[in-house]
Amino acid sequence: MMNKELEPNNQITSYLVGGAVRDKLLNRAIFDRDFVVVGSSVKEMLSLGFTQVGKDFPVFLHPKTKEEYALARTEKKVDAGYTGFTCDASTSVTIEEDLLRRDLTVNAMALKPDGTIIDPYGGQKDLDNRVLRHVSEAFIEDPLRVLRVARFAARYHAYGFTVAPETLALMREITQNNELQALSAERVFIELDKSLSCEHPEVFFETLKSCGALKVLLPELDTLWGIPNPAQWHPEICSGIHTMMVLQQAVKLSDKNEIRFAALCHDLGKGLSPEDQWPKHHGHEKSGLPLVTAVCKRLKVPTSYQQLALKVCEFHLHCHKAFELKATTLLKLFNALDVWRKPDFFEDFLLACTADIRGRTGFEHADYPQTDYLRLLVRKAREVNAKAYVEQGLQGIEIKNAIEKERLAVISEIKKSAKH
Repeated sequence: MMNKELEPNNQITSYLVGGAVRDKLLNRAIFDRDFVVVGSSVKEMLSLGFTQVGKDFPVFLHPKTKEEYALARTEKKVDAGYTGFTCDASTSVTIEEDLLRRDLTVNAMALKPDGTIIDPYGGQKDLDNRVLRHVSEAFIEDPLRVLRVARFAARYHAYGFTVAPETLALMREITQNNELQALSAERVFIELDKSLSCEHPEVFFETLKSCGALKVLLPELDTLWGIPNPAQWHPEICSGIHTMMVLQQAVKLSDKNEIRFAALCHDLGKGLSPEDQWPKHHGHEKSGLPLVTAVCKRLKVPTSYQQLALKVCEFHLHCHKAFELKATTLLKLFNALDVWRKPDFFEDFLLACTADIRGRTGFEHADYPQTDYLRLLVRKAREVNAKAYVEQGLQGIEIKNAIEKERLAVISEIKKSAKH
């Protein structure tokens, strides 16, 4: 039951709405609460001490809790894209009309102050049946909903939720009508990033693929489905399926989205492999670098994501073949990863490579001793520092060269003594 004390002077009629109601009914933790106010106006809300923050429609912050309260509104499509709407937030708009404009039935419920649920569009039934279904045909007017539904499919996959076929059909229609092109890069990445934080982010990309949206938004990833890998190392064969399995493993290994994004991008170069050379993909690590860069530039991906994705793309096979690499190659790898100044980055790289090994049918729990071997080499090589060479009177490049020579000697010695 809502606390009526949240309402200044109890002079407004407000309802808890959307995700908070949905998650309450699913017994999930509620982190954000949004309220809709019916029968009020901007003037009245301001007079009660609320602070207006919405530009396109009236949204306010509660004077004490700072939670969001929005005036009930209806929307009308007037232009292309997800911003092409006009809204009516007059005092005559009802809670049912406000809920009608929402994307999914499970998000179109409201809770009265006395605990009564308002559910005019069958949200509770779809919640019980684990179905993500659009509220009305107006769903097709907002292309952002394609991404949102895919994200909800990922977030609630563990609960058994699936997208209703008729909703998926509308998502496909939005895609075919070229509406996705109206989405800003920032908006696309926000949805992608939120999905990477889910327990099953692979469902986000699989859902986008099923409605054709992945080909529009991430063609470099979409093309991997159907491209084969050698069965000896990839019993799952398909590069797209492998990438989704690697993403699953990345989730198990870390909660860092940078690592999950790197897992997503690590094999993009296989999309450029000549078909007559399949299932081999010689040089796919290097050929994938421009594709990773293109994705990051197009979606305005944060620098930290891009840096790790590029290194994992370029050097994941180096990690897999660590025991076979020459000492000089190992030192070049460590320098490229800047393990001397970025130990956390090195750990992220190793986790992404571990996810790549385990993201294969039958390899899900495989040992990966390469990572401990590389950690040992780096730990010992880090013990080499400039102090001794400064004391010897060396300067500048002489010190750098001396450190390189000694690190190489350390790596070579460990490599000789190691038995694998």
